[in-house]
Amino acid sequence: MASSGNPNNLDNLAELDFAGVSPEEFAEIVKGLSGKQINEIARDQPLRARVLAEVFGRMGRQFKPETAGSLEALIRWKVGGGDSEAVYETRIADGTCTVTEGRSDAEPRVTLVLGDAEFLKLVSGNANPVTMFMTRKLRIAGDVALAAGLTRYFDIPKA
Repeated sequence: MASSGNPNNLDNLAELDFAGVSPEEFAEIVKGLSGKQINEIARDQPLRARVLAEVFGRMGRQFKPETAGSLEALIRWKVGGGDSEAVYETRIADGTCTVTEGRSDAEPRVTLVLGDAEFLKLVSGNANPVTMFMTRKLRIAGDVALAAGLTRYFDIPKA
């Protein structure tokens, strides 16, 4: 955790050892952050890069292969927007989930587009993906049915 004080304080968040934070602790931290605070994190490019790398790095460990079965899919994530858009790809195949940073030449089965605050709320279990889609905070291109079922393939903490 942060060296001192409340981890929801942005100064302390910058010092946080994300690798030592459980998914449940991360969900609690995100739950305590306002959209404005998350947008401040997004403007701090080194901190944003650390947070995104940690979240996407955990996807493989939180993947539930028994639920995915024979699913084969490439999911492209576009987080943020404009000059600061981060792109990651999640490939589910043969009972594994691999994540790469950047856009490949492969055609994704689904692309998810959302802002930084919405992304962190979604992956930490602090937002409902259906509500996000209906309020246009989450845009989906491609296989909407796959997108709707993505949460069941991952062990997403509840804060």
